[in-house]
Amino acid sequence: MRIAIAGADGRMGRMLIEAVLQSEDLTLAVALNHSESPSLGQDAGAFLGIETGVRITDNLAALADADCLIDFTRPEATLKHLPACIEHGVKCVIGTTGFDEAGKKAIQAASQKTAIVFAPNMSVGVNVTLKLLEMAARLLSSGYDVEVFEAHHRNKVDAPSGTAIAMGEAVAHAWGEELQNIAEWTRHGDTGPRETGRIGFSVVRGGDIIGDHTVYFCGPGERVEITHRSNSRATYAQGSLRAARYLARKDFGLFDMHDVLAS
Repeated sequence: MRIAIAGADGRMGRMLIEAVLQSEDLTLAVALNHSESPSLGQDAGAFLGIETGVRITDNLAALADADCLIDFTRPEATLKHLPACIEHGVKCVIGTTGFDEAGKKAIQAASQKTAIVFAPNMSVGVNVTLKLLEMAARLLSSGYDVEVFEAHHRNKVDAPSGTAIAMGEAVAHAWGEELQNIAEWTRHGDTGPRETGRIGFSVVRGGDIIGDHTVYFCGPGERVEITHRSNSRATYAQGSLRAARYLARKDFGLFDMHDVLAS
């Protein structure tokens, strides 16, 4: 399977390139970056001291040489990549976060013409955690207040993280609610006592934290905490490759990591 990597000189892009080069069944075919990147024209494996023969480019026509694009960039970049994927018959694994409703609808529309795995977190452990949260939320649906805490590195530009939002959604859906109707995104000043049935969010940005997430179920006399901590971006890369392999059997449709893990 021929793999294209978007954001090829970013932290996640490099992790993905390394993972593809180390795999036995995948081939690095295309490395994309934005038009102002100083890495354009460089070999995609230069950071590893490896000559791959794949040069980093901003030309989306290069996707004609790929079977699947793995994209961990920004919403505006991902949405530019989707039409090129459709044009060249390329499947897509999207780990980009921060999409608004219009962006999510664009992904849904694109999935009618090509196969897409779209997930806020490609980690196998995170997706198991989401299942645990659904179970806990059903069992702790009365008498427990829920708070979602997340921490990431200082360069992350969206907040709360897509994973934190997915965790809140898992709890809300288990309660039969929509997250946007019961979320407390910020607290400041005289907020008064906590309202029952709300889900609060707390965000930390600093240093080089890869990603920490904890959901608290706070009840009378006890507190249940469900936590996932990322020690390396390698877990996201391996999950992304697993998603790409899953798409090899699909022609079109929108899937998530639960679909991938269940296959």
